[in-house]
Amino acid sequence: MKEGKKLTSVFYIAITLVALTVLLGVTIPKQFSEVTGEINQWISDYFGWYYVMITSIFVFTCLFLILSPIGKLKLGKPSDKPEFNTISWFAMLFSAGMGIGLVFYGASEPLSHFITSPVAEPKTDEAMKDAFRYTFFHWGFHAWATYGVVALGLAYAQFRKGEAGLISKTLRPVLGNKVDGWIGTIIDVLAVFATVVGVAVSLGMGAQQINGGLHYLFDVPNTFNVKLIIVIIVTILFLASAWSGLSKGIQILSNANIVIATLLLIAVLFLGPTILILNMFSTSIGNLLQNFLSMSFDVAPLDKDKHDWMNSWTIYYWGWWMSWSPFVGIFIARVSKGRTIREFLIGVLLVPTIISALWFSVFGVTGIEVFKDVPKIGEMVVETQLFAIFEHLPMAMGLSLIALTLICTFFITSADSATFVLGMQSTNGSLEPANYIKIIWGVAQSVIALVLIYAGGLSALQSAAIIAAFPFSFVLMLMLVSVYKDGNKERMRLGLTLKPDKKFRNKTYDVNPQKNK
Repeated sequence: MKEGKKLTSVFYIAITLVALTVLLGVTIPKQFSEVTGEINQWISDYFGWYYVMITSIFVFTCLFLILSPIGKLKLGKPSDKPEFNTISWFAMLFSAGMGIGLVFYGASEPLSHFITSPVAEPKTDEAMKDAFRYTFFHWGFHAWATYGVVALGLAYAQFRKGEAGLISKTLRPVLGNKVDGWIGTIIDVLAVFATVVGVAVSLGMGAQQINGGLHYLFDVPNTFNVKLIIVIIVTILFLASAWSGLSKGIQILSNANIVIATLLLIAVLFLGPTILILNMFSTSIGNLLQNFLSMSFDVAPLDKDKHDWMNSWTIYYWGWWMSWSPFVGIFIARVSKGRTIREFLIGVLLVPTIISALWFSVFGVTGIEVFKDVPKIGEMVVETQLFAIFEHLPMAMGLSLIALTLICTFFITSADSATFVLGMQSTNGSLEPANYIKIIWGVAQSVIALVLIYAGGLSALQSAAIIAAFPFSFVLMLMLVSVYKDGNKERMRLGLTLKPDKKFRNKTYDVNPQKNK
């Protein structure tokens, strides 16, 4: 077997943990759901402040790196050029980073916040403003800064310092050669397990919404057996895509996602309350920026209702983004070779945040306006709300079919990308993991998704995300310290400063300072 294709101890330990999780979920589903729920509640109650603090640290550190001389450093050698054009790059990182969640929560999250506002009187104009402010907050800078920490750390270590493409190797500036021993193995196992669970949460949501849409539109039974069939079919499709390789399968599907999503976005924008949507988009961005600092560090310690609401939404999202960060970060790093740190972080933070805000404005405003005329929509389960809203727009069936197609393609892209990342982490960072390894992980993450659905539906999926994120959050903090420590050392060695010196403009820098004179 070729070097770099061999399975490491990370694979065997991680797959054993996955197997134990599956076994518990299948044999004692009720107890499994109860225990995960209790652990989730404990983490939210005692470490919610911690989740809030570290995700905010990620945001402000990324902003600092953009503005600092470190941002001039290239993720790779001076001669390296980006492997993918900018449009395809945006498409791939966006499809991997948000995907199913945008379709799942696009209409339902703003509607939920409007009905049960954490601050304002429910179902009022103020509640509507708060709904979009918090939705933009949950899906914006904090999510992508969390992804950016992993992606930057890995891309810097792998493409600039020549390390293997493993999470553990990014920590060499802090842990030294300990990353080559059992400590490194534990770190990589945590990354793999968090990835499997984080992606399984998304796949479970996708299966539930596909089933919900089919049930609402065609009266297909909304049962576990139907979800099982959906997961099996989609698993076959994404494994076929994974088999074809990164540049073929994932790139083609990611571009298709953008086309389908854009088509759906434009259609709903013009079929819905267009002017109100655009006005809310602009106003809500301003509201978010105005309140960003206070929202970033708020845990509502003296307001129990708001505190409980934040546990259910904000803390859940911060946990979900952290559990997804190994997968999304590793994948973004893989497709970002050749870009400068500044270019990379601006792209990762800004573009997806703006697109997400526009998406939620279009579907959220439309959903709330329909709800005002049809209140029963607010009582529906999340996975069917989008289709119920479409029913009250022109071309309802066409919109619903496009949405179902988009869910499926996002489902395939996320799972496809995850199999690549998991294969990479199981073969000592190989950039081309063997197909059989990707198949093993593809099946494993689908089985975990089914187990979570079987054990407790959406609540079990949410609990799993927060739990998986907790141990990995400490790795994230170390990654941030490592990339700054090494980047700053290289900045000083190259003599880079904040002063806009012309001789440094449009220039990239090699690790060897003699080559930069």
